[in-house]
Amino acid sequence: MSILPNEGAFEDFKRQCLASENWLNKYDNGGKQVWIEVLPDRGINSPKVHKIKCRMSIGDVPAATMYDVIHDGQYRKEWDTNMMESYDIARLSDNADVGYYSWRCPKPIKNRDVVSLRSWQVKGDEYIVINFSVKHPDFPIKNKIVRAVSILTGYYIKATGPNSCIFIYLSQVDPKGSLPKWVVNKASQVLAPRVLSSVHQAGKNYPAWKKKNSPDVKAWLNPKQNQLPYIDPALLSIQRADSLENVDESSKLDDQDAEDSS
Repeated sequence: MSILPNEGAFEDFKRQCLASENWLNKYDNGGKQVWIEVLPDRGINSPKVHKIKCRMSIGDVPAATMYDVIHDGQYRKEWDTNMMESYDIARLSDNADVGYYSWRCPKPIKNRDVVSLRSWQVKGDEYIVINFSVKHPDFPIKNKIVRAVSILTGYYIKATGPNSCIFIYLSQVDPKGSLPKWVVNKASQVLAPRVLSSVHQAGKNYPAWKKKNSPDVKAWLNPKQNQLPYIDPALLSIQRADSLENVDESSKLDDQDAEDSS
């Protein structure tokens, strides 16, 4: 069975993005909303990390531009202030690749990284990008960085006019480590509106930036422009959260932190 998302996976992701049942609103202000999924209690089998959904009504950026912003790795370096390192590793098909991303966390919490499979689909005025964590034999866990797990993360963007759209971000990520899950869930709800504002601003600035940075190159729209090597999807497997060690971060700094504080 292929690890690549099929049509059903995209349809299910869209359904979750547009669903209202079993979702609890936690924030609603300035055209931005944040929800968490509330499921029936299944005891020890209940998910420990909330699935969070963020929706933003954008009135001044086309859907196609927001889609480009999500894909453009070079541009992300301009607006994602938490990013440490990000790069594409290889492609699996014309609409799927595998990549690496690491981000800064406030000290003494260790920084995080993920290796994830990303797949995308465009149908008329709808744009979908989904990703989830995978194991890649050439990209093992690094020292001093905690390997997080994206259970499911993605974007649903739908045009509402020539220069307006609905932008939805849905995510369920286990940061691993020893952070209490209630802290993770609360932090996600607080930070989400700020992230939405940052992405919106990135969308407004993108056309001017792109004119000066390879304006004719958009490999996510034109597969022939993609210079990444192909790899066999069979080399990858889904990264399960329970297979990764919970690193203790509660009582000690890593070596670099100790040096910085001396």
